[in-house]
Amino acid sequence: MMSRSYTNLLDLASGNFPTMGRDRKRLPRVMTVPGIVSELDDDHANSVSSDVPSSVAQDRIIIVANQLPVNAKRRPDNQGWSFSWDEDSLLLQLKDGLPEEMEVIYIGSLRVDVDVNEQDDVSQILLDRFKCVVAFLPPDILGKFYHGFCKQHLWPLFHYMLPFSAEHGSRFDRSLWEAYVSANKLFAEKVIEVLNPEDDYVWIHDYHLMVLPTFLRRRFNRLRMGFFLHSPFPSSEIYRTLPVREEILKALLNSDLIGFHTFDYARHFLSCCSRMLGLEYQSKRGYIGLEYYGRTVGIKIMPIGVHMGQIESVMRLADKEWRVEELKQQFEGKTVLLGTDDMDIFKGINLKLLAMEHMLKQHPKWQGRAVLVQIVNPARGRGRDLDVIHAEIQASCKRINEEFGQPGYEPVVFIDRPVSVSERVAFYTIAECVVVTAVRDGMNLIPYEYIVCRQGIPGSESGSDSSGHKKSMLVVSEFIGCSPSLSGAIRVNPWNIEATAEAMNEAISMAEPEKQSRHEKHYRYVSTHDVAYWSRSFLQDMERTCRDHFRRICWGIGLSFGFRVVALDPNFKKLSIDAIVSAYTSAKNRAILLDYDGTLMPQTSINKTPSEVVTSIINTLCGDLKNTVFIVSGRGKDSLGKWFSPCKKLGIAAEHGYFLRWSKNEEWEVCGQNTDFGWIQIAEPVMKLYTEATDGSSIETKESALVWHHQDADHDFGSSQAKEMLDHLESVLANEPVAVKSGQFIVEVKPQGVSKGLVAEKIFTSMVENGKQADFVLCIGDDRSDEDMFEIIGNAITRNILSSNTAVFACTVGQKPSKAKYYVDDTTEVITMLEALAEASDPSPPF
Repeated sequence: MMSRSYTNLLDLASGNFPTMGRDRKRLPRVMTVPGIVSELDDDHANSVSSDVPSSVAQDRIIIVANQLPVNAKRRPDNQGWSFSWDEDSLLLQLKDGLPEEMEVIYIGSLRVDVDVNEQDDVSQILLDRFKCVVAFLPPDILGKFYHGFCKQHLWPLFHYMLPFSAEHGSRFDRSLWEAYVSANKLFAEKVIEVLNPEDDYVWIHDYHLMVLPTFLRRRFNRLRMGFFLHSPFPSSEIYRTLPVREEILKALLNSDLIGFHTFDYARHFLSCCSRMLGLEYQSKRGYIGLEYYGRTVGIKIMPIGVHMGQIESVMRLADKEWRVEELKQQFEGKTVLLGTDDMDIFKGINLKLLAMEHMLKQHPKWQGRAVLVQIVNPARGRGRDLDVIHAEIQASCKRINEEFGQPGYEPVVFIDRPVSVSERVAFYTIAECVVVTAVRDGMNLIPYEYIVCRQGIPGSESGSDSSGHKKSMLVVSEFIGCSPSLSGAIRVNPWNIEATAEAMNEAISMAEPEKQSRHEKHYRYVSTHDVAYWSRSFLQDMERTCRDHFRRICWGIGLSFGFRVVALDPNFKKLSIDAIVSAYTSAKNRAILLDYDGTLMPQTSINKTPSEVVTSIINTLCGDLKNTVFIVSGRGKDSLGKWFSPCKKLGIAAEHGYFLRWSKNEEWEVCGQNTDFGWIQIAEPVMKLYTEATDGSSIETKESALVWHHQDADHDFGSSQAKEMLDHLESVLANEPVAVKSGQFIVEVKPQGVSKGLVAEKIFTSMVENGKQADFVLCIGDDRSDEDMFEIIGNAITRNILSSNTAVFACTVGQKPSKAKYYVDDTTEVITMLEALAEASDPSPPF
């Protein structure tokens, strides 16, 4: 049923989902009328969230995928449909890892075309009997969505295939992207129909639905939502060629947890987030998280497993059938190597055949004895490339069999037809080695299935040799997801035909005890890391990641796929201009401390000179006798003095406060306690070493400090060099009176006892000495050095430098973890706020 918190606010939802305005019954119900979905044009849609308790107390999970785990067939009389669970579907198998009391609802499409007139009845049957909600995609959207954007753009790109020419991979087609968006939007509608937004978990699967998280997050700020990618995620150099790269990344980041099969795939995703969105990840207690507008997006690395019970039940069935015994007789006296792959351009089937051919040439002893059985499942996609690959495979099979075949012996047995699960298991049972030579594959569970089959059913002798020992051998491509977890397999680069051939020879020639020990090691892993273990682990991590959802203040900002949810600690608020102007006008003595770069001046600006608007606002603020205004910056005193020369009453603290000037007419004071700069002779050569090795980096020499900049270097390399340089400098300067700190794209060495916090303390203390204790403090900054000011302000109240009644507005620029209690989004908002304060200022002397 639907939660009260949603139905009460239903009429607030606007624009995104045209069906939402209808009167709706409580579940069970399913919308089945197909239609054309409009573009993503609802930029002002409101997010729906509520503190009203939900009407459902029990946790429920909604699993969303492109296809439902259901088989559908026309009845023999052609009157209606018959449905059954697809026992091979991962979506069905993962239920074993979920709590028994947890209700599971599936949302997805069917593999068959259902007439519009039958869709209502089909929907009701699947909902009532299977708890499945069908997403019927209109034919014009379905073709462009699945065979278009998914199979022509995402699938090849995620498998490292670039469209270098129109003949090899399709050029980007905007209409296919629009269909992809529309399809994801239709799936979102189906989720919303059955969703209890504050009680349910939503788990989205695979690359077909990568923008679905944005549609759901736009409606429900606190929705608990995970996404798992079952394909590879390519390196940033490949992914960045996608014209809609940022839209997809931002959509995925609207999930709470994003899962990948391997560390490589996760690392590539994190690199893309770093290079394209400027996001850095952190690892804490073994968990990887991305800070994204106050939300921590978890990154899960967990290879999926097989369903042990299902394989064992199929093995019992296969044992009862004639097929196993027939295969044993057919290949008696032969050593069987087995390949079972989809007809796909990335499976490397022909490379495997070429390796088999090479092995028979190099090791003639296997001629007449070794047989490669290659099973090819029907293709899921379509296109000319598949036809070419298929023709190559058939030509290779024919050539090898003609060259090495003998009466009663074919070195390659090519099975080009659908093979049932029980027949595949029968082949596993008699195979000495399984060979997987995919050039790129998300996971590939064939090796896992083979290991379980060779172990056999408890109490049986299947998979054993004459002595009763279990054994299995694997030759696997290093480019598939299961490869890292199979430490006993022989890993190969499938493009290296000769090396793959030698690996195949080694696998079937290996001593029996070695085969057995490798098998035992693999079976221990596969049997304990099954599909239930995977789904249980994912749900636990989703619970952990979403734990703080209802403790935080959340709201949505941004247009279209730039939408994201800002999540704040209840004590961390956006600074209200009205509130600060009110406190400003009622104050008698004000202290205003402003950082420069990233606060008054955007970090991305090439020309760092302040605009006339900024200097005019600063002048107006300085003109009010109640105000003490300071620029507190890491920049040198000459630059700041020149830029702000029109502001005669402005105080400036340069180089983080090493130099301080109270107004233009006063002399610069040296606030640093140490005037010995001999450490520069040690630090500068180290910085030069890294500058020469890091293209795009530079050294800034200040009077009191040295700063190494790497904002123009390669992002990843610059960050890596900065970390190494920090360690190097801390080591060589350990006995010097300096501090080595890293900041935003910088590493800085400066004298000890110099910080923006000490500047703030000095200003507040001076005001007290002059009988003008501040009753209003505004302090704005954007980086780590400004955190010192925020910390001092908190301590100043307890030390009576500021009174307990002082209106304090410590404010960071950009929503991020900070010691400040307030934030503004960017430098534009800083200027707008200061402008409002300037308008409220009184330039005339107080009476």
